[in-house]
Amino acid sequence: TLLSVILITKNEAHHIRECLASVAFADEWIVVDSGSGDATCEIAAAMGASVVVAPDWPGFGAQKNRALARARGDWVLSIDADERVSDELAASIRAVLAESRGGVGGGPAGYSFSRISRFCGQWMRHGDWYPDRVLRLFRREGARFSDDLVHERLIVDGPVARLEGELMHDTMPNLDDALDKLNRYTSGRALDLARRGKRGGLASALSHGLWAFVRSYGLKRGFLDGRLGLVLAIYIAHSTYYRYLKMGLAASGTAK
Repeated sequence: TLLSVILITKNEAHHIRECLASVAFADEWIVVDSGSGDATCEIAAAMGASVVVAPDWPGFGAQKNRALARARGDWVLSIDADERVSDELAASIRAVLAESRGGVGGGPAGYSFSRISRFCGQWMRHGDWYPDRVLRLFRREGARFSDDLVHERLIVDGPVARLEGELMHDTMPNLDDALDKLNRYTSGRALDLARRGKRGGLASALSHGLWAFVRSYGLKRGFLDGRLGLVLAIYIAHSTYYRYLKMGLAASGTAK
């Protein structure tokens, strides 16, 4: 097996079909589901994926390591259900695989590429969200995900190179979804950082939140994305503010 695609899911019936279709060139597809109440598992299985249900939620990093442990490919591509591999990126990945089939040894242990995300129906091409370089294609041997609850990191044993093409991220279709994700992700990230001894609080939350807005909207030209560029910059500032605020609360809780 040359390329394994791994992804973790929960209630992604509206995304999973297009996601898997965009990586139809892979040799196997591993889906670890955390207890979907919709047809996610059935759709994935019908498309040829190997589906495993693991309803106990250990966090993003640990759940992705479960999927990685089941992969048999020399190379692994990790994607999310709301992501699609563009045609250009698919061609770049195929080129890496072709070199591997040709017996080309050595080379990078992993590849990063640009991810473009859609926010409230608009593709965001400026600000903090673009270009968002993500490391997702890697040699299976020697690789693992960090154990973070959210914003897990992929750790590879060797150099990382870049590929051409974009990963299309169809996230946060409306503000309700965005605010729900803000609350869940800031809580998880605050706990991760507090466990590492990081400290937050009101003053830190205010200063980091303000800087996040200035960076995203001004320095990284988020204003070029129009009205939603402003909304996204405010959203990023709020995410940063609440993360540092919750870090202070989490640190106080762990200190007891």
